[in-house]
Formats: sequence, structure tokens, C-alpha cells
Amino acid sequence: MTMETSPEKPAPVRQIANAIAGWVDRLGVVWVEGQVAQISRRPGMATVFLTLRDSVADVSVTVTCSRVLIDSLEGPLQDGASILIQAKPSYYANRGTLSLQARELRMVGVGELLARLERRRQLLAAEGLFAAERKRPLPFLPRRVGLVTAPGSAAERDVVENATRRWPGVVFETAYAAMQGTRSAAEVIDAVRRLDAHPEVDVIVVARGGGSVEDLLPFSDEGLIRVVAAVRTPVVSAIGHEPDTPHLDLVADVRASTPTDAAKLVVPDMATEVAGLDHARARLRRALAGWIAHEQTRLDGLRSRPAMADPRVLLDARSAELVGYRDRMRRTLGHRLDRAADDVGHHRARARALSPLATLQRGYAVLQDAEGHVVTSVAGLAPGATMSVRVADGRIHVTTTDITSEISPEGGSGNEEPDEQQ
Repeated sequence: MTMETSPEKPAPVRQIANAIAGWVDRLGVVWVEGQVAQISRRPGMATVFLTLRDSVADVSVTVTCSRVLIDSLEGPLQDGASILIQAKPSYYANRGTLSLQARELRMVGVGELLARLERRRQLLAAEGLFAAERKRPLPFLPRRVGLVTAPGSAAERDVVENATRRWPGVVFETAYAAMQGTRSAAEVIDAVRRLDAHPEVDVIVVARGGGSVEDLLPFSDEGLIRVVAAVRTPVVSAIGHEPDTPHLDLVADVRASTPTDAAKLVVPDMATEVAGLDHARARLRRALAGWIAHEQTRLDGLRSRPAMADPRVLLDARSAELVGYRDRMRRTLGHRLDRAADDVGHHRARARALSPLATLQRGYAVLQDAEGHVVTSVAGLAPGATMSVRVADGRIHVTTTDITSEISPEGGSGNEEPDEQQ
């Protein structure tokens, strides 16, 4: 139906918008094929918004569909997937936008391919081939780097040139293989096995430039994945660009975003290592200089002590102590000898006072018979007996002429003077 309009009778915008909405509504349900440009999932909402664009022309349209419809797909819906939808077109007059309300959703073309790849990824992941504990660390400086790539490719040039620039002494062992097509997976498998058997190859790099999903299919081959998981040499995957994620990236020990990044991963940067060595050497020198300065300070402190400046100081001090000890010993010994001398004098005086010789010096005498026995009684003596008298300065030999007893008949002693003895 044609609208009757003229410069004199123009139609307002709302009338045109409503007319477009009516025409679109009469279009009915249609099947539309396109590529997913954007997915918007809002938390808590059952509706998912997609941006569907034409793979050739620069045209896009908004698609609304239920979350249940998205979840019913065999694989995850990702950006770039080609899909086929059955939808009812709708035109919102208030905003002037066209959208499709999806009723059925199918993945076709690359989308279907991605779905198969996702199913394969899930199966391989369930076997543990992508587990983090299987990953092996790369050697710091490999003796020889194995490189799997296409002959004369840009990927080979990027890896070799960047690695040589970082470490000029790096050595490559290159195994060429087709990196695209039906023979690619088999040739890459053979190249990886040959490099793994090489005794000097310490790391293997599989490098290829970017491409479409179909071009990168060989690097998601199940046979290649299992071979890489079984080799003993660490493997670096450098396939495509950052958004590309073939299964080889998941099973490899290290994933490089680009071939250039792989060159940075397999060999160290000589300039950085030299700078690190210089820094370490400077730290060692500072530490050694600090230690020497500390020890020198200690040594200076020891040398500044009086005992180290003049060792005789200690000897003089000890000599003075010895002299003091000797004087104390002499005084102590002298005091002890004086006390001992006094004790000897006292004992000598006591001994002399108690000595019979002292008694004799006072006028007493000791009378002994001819046999030397001391005579203490007149009993048993007879006149004419020979005896000796011991006085203070000698002996007097006498002969008894008469004996007189001074004991009274009652047993007491008389007052008679004793007779002189000759």
C-alpha cells in the first residue's frame, strides 16, 4: 500500500514509523542466517540479546531470544559463530529500530564446526590432557630449539629473527611441515616426533601465522593433541594470533600468543641477563665492601685498645698484682712465724719451768743408787751403800754412813733435821 504524501501534505515521522512497523509485521516469521557479533547476557534476566551481522555487507540487527534457547545448543555460542535463526521481525516505532525475536536457533557453517570442536575439547579435557599439573617448565637456555613450521613462512622468520636478536648463540633444529590443508596434521605429528627424538632439542615450538577457523583446524586434530601430550620435550604452541585458541594451545606446556612471543619465551634476553649480572656483581661488590669496612672497623677498634697498643700494659698490671701478692704472702708468713716463735717461747718457758734441772737449780738434788734407780725412801738402804747425788751442774758420788728415818711411830713425819750424807 502506497501512502499519499506531497510537499503540501507531508507525513509526520510517527506515521512513517508506524507504517514501517505495519509493513514489517506483515512480513511474518522468516529464517535468517548471520554471524554473531556480540552476546549480551544480563544477570537475572531470561532474555539474551545478540547482535547478528551479515558476513558480506556491513549490516547488523539485534536479536532477542530466551536463555533456554541458547542453552539448548550443542556447543557454547561464541562471538563469530555462524547461526541460522527462525525469527519474527519487529520494528519499534518509538526508537526506530529493527529487531528479530528468535523462535528457533541452529548453528551452521563455522558455528557447527566450533560446536564439534567444543565437544572434542570437553572429551580431551575429561581425560586430563589439558591439566595444569601435566605442564612442564621451559629450560632457561636450551641447547637447541626445535621449530615446526612451513618452509619460508613469516612465522619461521619471526621466531628465528627475534630469538637470534635476543640470544645470538641460539641454535635451531627446523622440521618443516604443511601448516594448512589435509596433510597438515600428519606432517606436524611426524615433525614433532622427530624433534622429540633429537637428543639435543630441549624445547619444541610449533609456529604458524593467523588464519580462519578452517585454516587452523589441523591444530585441533585429536591425533596431534595426543602426540604432544605424550612427548618428553616441552612444547610451545604459537598458532595464529591472540584470539585464536586451537586445542594445541591447551595441551602445549606453554602457549604463545604469536610466533614473535614464542621467540621471547624460549630464549632469554641477553641484554637483560647482562644487566642482571651487572646488577648482581654491583650488589656483591657493595656487600663485600660493606663487610670489609665492618671488619676494618672492628680491627681498628681492637687495635685502639690499650692492651693492643702496648701489650706491656697487661704485663705491668699483672706484675704489680704479683708484687702485691708476694708482699701479702711475706707479711702473712712473717706474722705466722712470729706467732709460732711466741708459741715456742711459751712452750719452752713452760718446759723449763717443769724441767727437773730447774728444780735442781733451786737447790734440790736427786739421789740414785749404784744401779741408777732414784732413791725416794730410806727403806731398803744400808750404811756403806754407794750412791750418786745429781745436782744442777753435775754428780756427787757418796757412801752412806748412817741412815735416819723421819717417820714417827704413828706414821707422821718428825721435825728432826736429816743427817748429812757423805
